[in-house]
Amino acid sequence: MTDPHGPIDRAALERILRRAAELQTSERDIGERLTSDEVLALGREVGIPGQYLQQAMVEERARIVPAAPSGVADRLAGPASTSAQRVVAGTQAEVTEALLAYMEAHELFCIQRQQPGRITWEPLGGFQATVRRSTAAFGSGKKPFMLSGAEVVAATLMPLEAGYVHVTLAADARQLRRNFLIGGIASLTVGVAATAILGVLTPFIAVALAPLPLAAGVSYGAVRQYHPKLERIQLGLERALDHLQQDGVRAPQLPSGRPGIVNLLADEVRKALKS
Repeated sequence: MTDPHGPIDRAALERILRRAAELQTSERDIGERLTSDEVLALGREVGIPGQYLQQAMVEERARIVPAAPSGVADRLAGPASTSAQRVVAGTQAEVTEALLAYMEAHELFCIQRQQPGRITWEPLGGFQATVRRSTAAFGSGKKPFMLSGAEVVAATLMPLEAGYVHVTLAADARQLRRNFLIGGIASLTVGVAATAILGVLTPFIAVALAPLPLAAGVSYGAVRQYHPKLERIQLGLERALDHLQQDGVRAPQLPSGRPGIVNLLADEVRKALKS
């Protein structure tokens, strides 16, 4: 039994609030469906500010359920892409500028294509990527690059009600998954080849089949290493959305032209010194 006067941790707080909401709604005659005004009225009764309820309802209406895994590769390694979505307060122009600034400052990506409501990025290469990595290593390193394993990162920004934008970020990790699958297939192939050779050299079936379980285990382990890489990419998408929600939408000024090599190097060094 816990101390009734002791501190309450976050998990306990969530259980208390959820149970309190159940108790309150059980005392009222609530149908299967509620209007927006009824939800806001319930929120006022329990002391939840209307702006938070309004944003929560907008997020629920815009929520997209991810597709279930399909195919052998999805079941063995995981999906070839991942995505995250959030409703962000601000105009489409403000959120777009904030997202562009974030990707430029905190990830190794450059714009591949930009249209109204749609942006795609591809990995940054060449001297600029080298400079960005060097300045990141030289700096404090508080925000490591999270999306490096993705081939393409895409953002879709859809205006909803006044002052809200639904942002969906998707990362394509098809090539990364293919590399891990090739490694797993190579390990399994070595095991099959060893079994075939032993089958010729020895009459004992058990000895000939011995490499197969080992090769299968190594192959499966190699393929499953893709999963934490995908989770890191997913975390990177969530981190970008966290930035937009918390303090990113401030209509930052974008650079007015393509910087030269000297200016780029100076800018990256300046960012590192400030961090």
